[in-house]
Amino acid sequence: MTKTTKSTPAVNTEGHLISEDDIRAMGEKDYMNPAQLAFFKARLQQLEKDLLKNAGETTEHLRETVLVPDPADRATIEEEHALELRTRDRERKLLKKVQQSIAAIDGGDYGWCEETGEPIGIPRLIARPTATLSLEAQQRRELKQKLYGD
Repeated sequence: MTKTTKSTPAVNTEGHLISEDDIRAMGEKDYMNPAQLAFFKARLQQLEKDLLKNAGETTEHLRETVLVPDPADRATIEEEHALELRTRDRERKLLKKVQQSIAAIDGGDYGWCEETGEPIGIPRLIARPTATLSLEAQQRRELKQKLYGD
């Protein structure tokens, strides 16, 4: 299979993006056609929007200063803030991957393994739209990391 695009419409007859089931039902020859790219781009853009919204809510939440005299209550609030910041840090890293994936769609490289150039696969991309490696390449990378460390 090679990196080619077909002229399949990205939307169905009602003007909606195709569904996950429609994507799964497509054959190998349809891999990364415009309809699939539109589906994944819409999914990634929604994820990006949600991550940015969460970041804004965290900023507002952390600005709210609550003065509590009890040291145990203060410690609980500080621990909750620390947990929220760790979560947002993970989301910040995910946001970067989401933006890179959107750029890959725009550049025509989305859906193809960075290591082997083979298709990543629709089921993997549905489960993890920011994937850049095929399942086999990811397994090899994880095995290397396990054996040799980071």
